[in-house]
Amino acid sequence: MRYVVLDTNALIQALPTKSPYHRIWSDFLDGKYRLCVSNEILSEYEEILSIHTSPKVAHNVVEAIARHPLTHYRESYYRFRLLADVDKDDDKFVDCAITSNADYIVTEDTHFNRLKQIPFPKLTILTLEEFNEELKKVAEDKTDFIWKTTRGLYGRGTT
Repeated sequence: MRYVVLDTNALIQALPTKSPYHRIWSDFLDGKYRLCVSNEILSEYEEILSIHTSPKVAHNVVEAIARHPLTHYRESYYRFRLLADVDKDDDKFVDCAITSNADYIVTEDTHFNRLKQIPFPKLTILTLEEFNEELKKVAEDKTDFIWKTTRGLYGRGTT
């Protein structure tokens, strides 16, 4: 199972049901990956979502994350400060990704791309589109596997 840190901008874009990135939110709710968060990240989610939606919607989203059984809580007691010179507020996402050993940080903020140049700790940064495609690919691979397995069970071969 993938461990993923969603930057606030990614979460905001994934929430609307008509968003092309809604799969990211619905796949989390369906337990297809683990969302890595800290208290600091949850606080930012609620603060920024309150501005873009309403305090009630923001609270409900944060509660859904906080109560989800696959939410991966990880507090970082060391500050790596890898983005401190460009956007120190985003360091919380990097710290969470490192301490969670996350597979991806999903963001639309281009300053995260500087992390691709850092040899250690190795962090994979994906855009919403890239992560959305990754989720689609995983879903297609599982469907293909089930189809092939089912065909084999009924004596029709595996291809």
